[in-house]
Amino acid sequence: MIEQRLHNPTGKQRIGLAFLLAMLAMLGPFNIDMYLPSFPQIADDLGARASLVQLSLTACLLGLAFGQLVIGPISDSIGRRKPILIFISLFAIFSLLCALAPNIIVLIIARFLQGFTASAGVVLSRAVVRDVFDGKALTKFFALLMVINATAPMIAPISGGAVLLLPFASWHTIFVFLFLLGIMMVTISAFKLPETLPEENRTPSSIINSIKTMAGLFKDRSFIGYAIVVCFVQGGTFAYVAGTPFVYQDLYNVSPQVFSILFGVNGLAIIFGSFLVGRLSSIFSERSLLRTGVLMSLSANTVLLLATLFHWPLFMLVIPIFIHLNSVGIILTSSFSLAMEQQKKNAGTASALLGMLPLVMGAIVAPLVGLDETTAVPMGAVLFTNSLIGTIIFLVFTKPKKG
Repeated sequence: MIEQRLHNPTGKQRIGLAFLLAMLAMLGPFNIDMYLPSFPQIADDLGARASLVQLSLTACLLGLAFGQLVIGPISDSIGRRKPILIFISLFAIFSLLCALAPNIIVLIIARFLQGFTASAGVVLSRAVVRDVFDGKALTKFFALLMVINATAPMIAPISGGAVLLLPFASWHTIFVFLFLLGIMMVTISAFKLPETLPEENRTPSSIINSIKTMAGLFKDRSFIGYAIVVCFVQGGTFAYVAGTPFVYQDLYNVSPQVFSILFGVNGLAIIFGSFLVGRLSSIFSERSLLRTGVLMSLSANTVLLLATLFHWPLFMLVIPIFIHLNSVGIILTSSFSLAMEQQKKNAGTASALLGMLPLVMGAIVAPLVGLDETTAVPMGAVLFTNSLIGTIIFLVFTKPKKG
């Protein structure tokens, strides 16, 4: 059980908190990744082009992005517990609507609503971390949370592929599973997650106050610089999320199950990157670790772009993507600590911005990879371009202040 005003807990209490918050945060990755192996099946069943199926992913990402922007400030005013219970209950309902979607348009709308409500688990799990931890303990705990949470991109597509192997199963079954997952998470949260935001740390709730808080964060050079780095590097990753179901299965002729394994294994890369930050944060500064991450990403995506341009063998795509995702684990963990350290009273809003920006970027890039279904070049080009811009932003806009 999490106690209100708990401060930098250790031992079993810390591990229990990490697993509880990770389960909430996993709703986002499961919502994004679990149905990826069924993309070709959805296209066939609903008579939709690949770009329209990818638009359902874009809708989900936009929902996740704007949901955080709404739910984060609400939680800064009324606390974390009530929004979690309300919005995850709605997530379960909209998951069922996805399962019953008769055409691609209904599915796209339902995916937006599903993403919007799933964002509560994503944004509020991070806000709770900021409620409870500070200093190096914040970095180490968020690294632990990322290690646990990074199993979701590994488990989700494999689970989706496994569901498709069940007798009489289809893509509809995947959304029924998400409905049941939502019900389970509401139940667990109701019993195990009391309030963690003290009354004195809450901010008045109004549109004007929310706009002022948001504007203040955009003016904070330190915060927004790190947020934009994450926006481009992590946001570009959604080109891989949207592109590989068709690239691997249609261009390289792998089965949905093999795709699920290839996609899921990349979760190990994120786990390893987050683990490194947790282990090395006592030796190296978070900024040094972040620099390493952005340069790794740029190097890996340079190789990936060449691999897509010259249609190299599949393993020449798989390896640089793995390295890029390793860098994402480093970048997410180190940038979170750097950006959130000074945001005690605006943790919900700051967490929302950190989560929203890469999802908006992902919503922009996801449909681009489906414009030409005969080549993987759009995927490689987007990942390279975003990593390059992210590196430039890091070098130019996040320089430590002199003196």
